[in-house]
Amino acid sequence: MGSAAAGAMAPMFLKADQIESTAPNVIEATGQVEARQAGRNFFAHWLRYDTSLNYVEARGEVRLEQSALVVSGDTLKFNLDDYSGELTQPVYTLPVQQGRGIGEHADTTRSAAKNEKKRADVGPLQGRGKADLIEFIDADKCTLTEATYTTCPVGNDDWYLKIGELDLDKSRQVGTAHNATLRFLGVPILYTPWIDFPLNNDRKSGVLAPTFGTTERSGIDLLVPYYLNLAPNYDATLYPRLLSKRGVQLGGDFRYLLSEAGGENRLEYLPNDRVLDRSRWSAVLNNTYRITPGTQVGMLYNKVSDNDYFRDLSNLVAVTSVSNLNQEVWLSTQHSNWNAELRAQTFQTLQDSTSTTPITPPYSRLPQAHLSMADTFGPGIEFNLQAEATRFSHPTLVDGTRVLAYPTLRMPLTNSYGFLTPQIGWSSAYYSLDDRAPVQQISRNLPIFSVDSGVAFDRPFNFGGVDYAQTLEPRAYYVYAPFRDQSAIPVFDTAQLDFGYAQMWTENQFIGGDRINDANQLTLALTSRFTEAASGLERLQITLGQRYYFSSQQVTLPGVAPRTNNATDVLFAAGGQITQDWRIAGGWQFDTQNGTAIRQNVGASYRPGQGRVLNFGYNYIAQSTEQIDLSAQWPLTHRLFGMFRYNYSYYDNKLVEGLAGLEYNGGCWLLRGVVQQLATKDAQSTNSFFVQLEVNGMGRLGSNP
Repeated sequence: MGSAAAGAMAPMFLKADQIESTAPNVIEATGQVEARQAGRNFFAHWLRYDTSLNYVEARGEVRLEQSALVVSGDTLKFNLDDYSGELTQPVYTLPVQQGRGIGEHADTTRSAAKNEKKRADVGPLQGRGKADLIEFIDADKCTLTEATYTTCPVGNDDWYLKIGELDLDKSRQVGTAHNATLRFLGVPILYTPWIDFPLNNDRKSGVLAPTFGTTERSGIDLLVPYYLNLAPNYDATLYPRLLSKRGVQLGGDFRYLLSEAGGENRLEYLPNDRVLDRSRWSAVLNNTYRITPGTQVGMLYNKVSDNDYFRDLSNLVAVTSVSNLNQEVWLSTQHSNWNAELRAQTFQTLQDSTSTTPITPPYSRLPQAHLSMADTFGPGIEFNLQAEATRFSHPTLVDGTRVLAYPTLRMPLTNSYGFLTPQIGWSSAYYSLDDRAPVQQISRNLPIFSVDSGVAFDRPFNFGGVDYAQTLEPRAYYVYAPFRDQSAIPVFDTAQLDFGYAQMWTENQFIGGDRINDANQLTLALTSRFTEAASGLERLQITLGQRYYFSSQQVTLPGVAPRTNNATDVLFAAGGQITQDWRIAGGWQFDTQNGTAIRQNVGASYRPGQGRVLNFGYNYIAQSTEQIDLSAQWPLTHRLFGMFRYNYSYYDNKLVEGLAGLEYNGGCWLLRGVVQQLATKDAQSTNSFFVQLEVNGMGRLGSNP
C-alpha cells in the first residue's frame, strides 16, 4: 500500500509529438507518446490523462513497463491511484529468472544433485506470452485471460502453456494457472486443472513434473510427485507411482534440518502387487540428534518386504545389486584427543532366488563399544589406542563376545627429502564364546613392529619444448609379528584383504579383528612422477612394487590354504592426464612364479570438448571376473547427441547393463530417449524404455535417462 500511495502522489512526466488540454483536468497526447510515473512507463500512439481522477487511457501499440512485467497491447485503461485497469490483446514478458522454472517447485530427494547441476546448465530464462485480456487488480496482482506462456525465443513456439486464466501475484511471488495445457510441437501432451508456481527461484509446494517410462517387469511406469514446502528447514515429497502390471505404489519422503537434529525418512508401499499377489513395501529411516557439541545419537534403518523388491522395482545397477540392508542405532562422542562410540547393528540379507548358493547373513553387533585415543608427547612420539568390545549374534553360527585392544607408539622422522617412521604396538584380544564353540574362552596377545621409510629424488628435464620435473621415490616397509595359533577363534567380521597397492602398506593382511597375520616381510616399491613445471599438472605417475616374505605363512582363514611362495605378485600401476584430451589409468598384478596375470584393469577417457566423451574400461581378476565397460556421448549433428553404455561380463557370459539413447536439443527444449537392458539376478534381466522431455522454465517430463 505504501508503494502504491507513493506512486499515486508522484508527478507524471509526459512527452509526445503533440500535447493539448481538451477539457478541464484532461490532457491528450498523440504521436510517439511517452509517459513516466514512479517506475511505470507508458508508450502509445494516443494517451488521455485525467488529472482529477488520476486515470490514464491509451491506444495504438500500447506498452506498459514495470519492474516485474513488460506488456504491450491494443487499448489500456489504468487507474494510477490503485493501479487497477485492463489491457486488451496483451503480449507480455516476465523478467529474466535463473534456473528453476514453472512446475519445478523443488527436487525430489532422489535426483536433487542432478537437477541442481542441470539448472545451472540451462542459464537465464525469460518467460513470454500473450492473452485476450489482462486485468490489473492492484500494484502487485493481475489476471490474464486465455493466456499462453513459453520460454522459447520470439518466433519459436515449439512448446507453450495454453492457460484459461493466469493469476500473477508479485507480493507473494506466486503464479497460478487454471485449466492449463502443455502443447509440444502443436500437440497437447499434458493437462492440469490447476497449477501454481514461483515467480522467483524460491521453493514452493505443488505438483512436480511427472516421470514415465516402460519396463519389461512392471509395464508402464508413471510417477507424479507432489512437493510440500512445509518450512525453510523441512519439507516432504509424496510420489504416487503407477505400474501398469503391478498396481499403484504410494511413496513419501520427509527431510528436516534443525539446530540439533536432521534426517531423511522414506516409505514406499505397493498394496497387492498383481504379479506376486501380495503387498510390498520399503522403509529408509536416517536420523541424527546432537545432544552436546561433541555428542550425537543416530539411527539408520533399511528394510524391504521381500528379497526381490529392488530387482523388480528399480532400474539402477547400484540398487539391484544390494544384498545386505543396514539397520543400526548409535551414540558417539568426540573430544580433543579421544572419541567413543556405542552401536547396535543388524542386517536384512536379500537372497537371490535364482542362485543355488545362499548368501550367509553377517553377524549382528548387539552391541559394540569402541574407544579411540591419540596423543603426542616427548620428542614427537605419537601414541594411539584402538579398543572395542562387541557382542556378536547369529541365528546359525557361534555367538560370542570379543574384546580388542591395540595401543601403538610411533615416531615420525621427516625432512625435505625423506621420512623414517618406526612403530611398535601390542595387539590383545579376548573371546567368550557360547556352548557351540569347542573352546569357550580364548586369549591372543602379540607384539607388532614396523618401519616405514622413503626418499624422494627429483630432476628437471625438457621434452617436446616443455619443461617437466621428474621424481624418483623409493619406499621400503618392514613388518614383524610373531605367530600365534588362532585356529580356534571364530570368524565374526574378518576377511582377507585383496592384494593391491594400498594393502602393501598395511601391517595385517586381514580386515577385522579375528585374525592377525604372522609377519616377517619387506615391501619395496618405486614411484616416478612426471609433472609440468609451469602448471604443476601431473602428466604421468608410474609405480612398481612387490612384497617379500622371510618366513612361511601359518595364520589363515578357515578353508584357505597358506601361502607357499616367498614373494607376492608384482604390482604395476600407471596413470595420468597425458594430453589435454586423454586421461589413462591402469594396473597389473603379475604372478612371477606362473608367469600369468592375476589382475588387470585398464581405463581411458577421451574428452576433446563439451558434450564429447569416450570411456573405455577393462577389468580382469583370475577365475572370477572379466568385464569390459564402454560408454560414450557424442554430437551426431548440431542438435542431435548420441550416448551408449556397454558393460559385458565375459566370465558370466552376459550383459550386465546396456544403454543406448539419443538427445535432441530444440533450443528451448530437449528430448531424450533411452533403451536399457539390466541384469537383476544371476539368470534374469529386464528391458526398459525411458523418454524425457525437458522444456526450459517448465521442468522435465519423464525419467532422466
